Amino acid sequence: MIRTILIDDEPLARDVVKHYLSNFPDVEVVAECNDGFEGIKAIAGYQPDLIFLDIQMPKISGFEMLELIDKHPAVIFTTAFDEYAIKAFEVNAIDYLLKPIEQSRFELAMQKLPARLNNIDAVAKELLDVAGLSPAQSNRVVVKKNGVIKIIAVVDIHYLEADDDYVKLSTSEGIFQKNKTMSFFERTLESSQFIRIHRSYIINLAQVTRIELKEKDSYVVLLKSDIWLPVSKTGYIKLKAALGL
Repeated sequence: MIRTILIDDEPLARDVVKHYLSNFPDVEVVAECNDGFEGIKAIAGYQPDLIFLDIQMPKISGFEMLELIDKHPAVIFTTAFDEYAIKAFEVNAIDYLLKPIEQSRFELAMQKLPARLNNIDAVAKELLDVAGLSPAQSNRVVVKKNGVIKIIAVVDIHYLEADDDYVKLSTSEGIFQKNKTMSFFERTLESSQFIRIHRSYIINLAQVTRIELKEKDSYVVLLKSDIWLPVSKTGYIKLKAALGL
């Protein structure tokens, strides 16, 4: 049996998927969820093989939910999302069902399922790479710390620091970790607001209070939080340009 969870804030949409799944006796719906928080708990508890996931939901989006789970099942989106995202999912071998869902399209997605189940790790990586670039995540970062989910507004991030396979996000409420790369944040954060000053640091320009020469051709920057950070030669050039110096 293929264990399946339906995650969608629209009960009617879940009912449509359940109706179509009645033609697939090897699929068992083990849970239904109204939002991403419920989805995270259900995935941890049931360890499903497959989820049907809406993108635009209250509290956290389907994209953000996926970034917070540890073990990724196969994903079929049930969405009314924009065409750009849909094309990106096609390129990355991620299937989707555009609402209102047509039964013929649903059956086509299910025919593709066995190949995705056999290659789930590669598909999950591609999925997260695309999901993280969605417009819905441009103004906030969702993290999980000690089992608690925290939504951080991008403007509240003081600086970001490389930490092996993670990136540390420093805020007035503490340090949080995100399983992303510095390159990812350098690409996705607004370049007029965030500058990579060093291979290990990206800073929020609004936090800068002082730039000092530490030694010959070596600079440091002071943030409002009284943190000094090193600035590379390339970072210094970018920082001066951004500050109009």
